[in-house]
Amino acid sequence: MVDSNNIMKALVALAIEKTLLNMGEAVYETVVDTLYKKYHCYIPYCYEKPEYLKAVLKDLYGASYKEIINSIEQHLGEFTHNKEVKEFLQAL
Repeated sequence: MVDSNNIMKALVALAIEKTLLNMGEAVYETVVDTLYKKYHCYIPYCYEKPEYLKAVLKDLYGASYKEIINSIEQHLGEFTHNKEVKEFLQAL
């Protein structure tokens, strides 16, 4: 049996990782390190706690965090009809 929640969680994590890696490996590492130091979590956990990712991105990149969010949203484009993905993006 396929758990659609786990699939969506994986897709969201991949979209976040792809966005951050496209910005550079240093950006990715900084965000991952900050998430862990501040909230003791990793990127996949941000699916359930998008406010953690939002806070880290705001702290690190100020107003530019919105561009990062837009990129994540673009990567998830075809999945925005999914209720959980939509709620995740709204929380960001």
